[in-house]
Amino acid sequence: MDTTSQPSRAQRRSARNHRWRRDTTELAAVFVAVAAADLVANTVVHGHDGPVLLVASALALVATAVFHAWWAHRHPHGPPGPDPAAPPGAEAAEVTGPLRDFEQTALWRLRATVSDSPGSLARICTALAGQQVSIVSMQTHPLPVGAVDEFLVRAPLALSRADLARAVASGGGQDIWTEQADAHDLVDEPTHVLALATRTALDAAELPVALRRLFGRCTIRQFPNGGAAAVAGADGHVMRLPVPSGDLIELSRPHLPFTPTEFARAQALVELDSLLGPRVPKVEARLTLPAGTDLTVRRADPEDKAAALAMHGRCSSDALRKRYHGPVKDADRYLDHLLDPRHGQTLAVETSDGRIVALAHLMWDDDSAEIALLVEDAWQRRGLGVDLLRRMAALALEAGVPTIYAVTHASNTGLISTMRRLSAPLDYQVEDGTLVITAHLSEATEQLPTPWPSR
Repeated sequence: MDTTSQPSRAQRRSARNHRWRRDTTELAAVFVAVAAADLVANTVVHGHDGPVLLVASALALVATAVFHAWWAHRHPHGPPGPDPAAPPGAEAAEVTGPLRDFEQTALWRLRATVSDSPGSLARICTALAGQQVSIVSMQTHPLPVGAVDEFLVRAPLALSRADLARAVASGGGQDIWTEQADAHDLVDEPTHVLALATRTALDAAELPVALRRLFGRCTIRQFPNGGAAAVAGADGHVMRLPVPSGDLIELSRPHLPFTPTEFARAQALVELDSLLGPRVPKVEARLTLPAGTDLTVRRADPEDKAAALAMHGRCSSDALRKRYHGPVKDADRYLDHLLDPRHGQTLAVETSDGRIVALAHLMWDDDSAEIALLVEDAWQRRGLGVDLLRRMAALALEAGVPTIYAVTHASNTGLISTMRRLSAPLDYQVEDGTLVITAHLSEATEQLPTPWPSR
């Protein structure tokens, strides 16, 4: 039987003696109090100076109460009040100064390779604390040898990037990478990944956007029929992801190597996309032209190929040449790629009888997106191009892409005029008769409308 928690005999005897002494002391105090009260009563009632003594005692009590109130007013027990000699606002500065100092901070994302040994993470945390850096969140990427620790930190605004890197290096970190972050990075990683998976599940065109948002600045390329002989995995700054269709998705990030953890996340998104198959959300909006014609703007999908081919047949050779920058006879073969939601988003303008009279394409390209417009000749100069361009620009911003560009002939004044309607700064680059117009959407002077108001 375990008796380690049972009191010993000596302890029980000591407890009984303690209670006996306490009871005796309390009883003696009662007798002393009774005797003192009887003595005071006899003195006041039967003494010669009893009434005088009683009045004097009352006056002494009143004087003591008044003195105590005056002393408490002059010397409060709470925090000291403002110094009358201090300049105006000194008290507010003293109270709110630390809060203002705390607000003067910046968010940073940083990574460092550390040895897989006890205390390696603690040394980095101690080094950061020595620079008044607060760790908001962190995650670990295991490696075959060592690990990569990724932090989101809040550092004093005066702390430079170099000082932050030196602090991590002093704690034992190697291959240090830092990048300034913003409030969007405050979402924890599981929530971030689940949100990206949800967007990918709803729209196949969101897969490249989800991968870019998952890994930051990176180049994403998809090679048709290139995944048969490719080996899936992350090799330093390049990640390869074969998909069941036979294509190959390749991601490259020169400034930061990929980790096995990141490869697992990317592979999970690609497998989700492959499992769900081609899908386009059913979104649309009504467009009423000044002449009173009602049109429908919606997302296009591979089933619209026949209607798109029919529109090509109604377009002039000049319109097709400006749109596709090549032989007119090759225009039809581009549609399979353009209508595939995995390569971007395509908008179609449809009449009430089901004819497509305009197409707009938004194709993801690294940190930017390429846009292209084709409006049937009979429907040009009615505002369709401007409406489609604004919707595509809004979709790009919604996906976190700050710039869009269009590639056309230098003589395509119609597209140039349409791009100017975005109220965003434009860059022009001309080479061998080809014009590239880049619009910086993040600097637009007017807010773009919601692409799908019913969403």
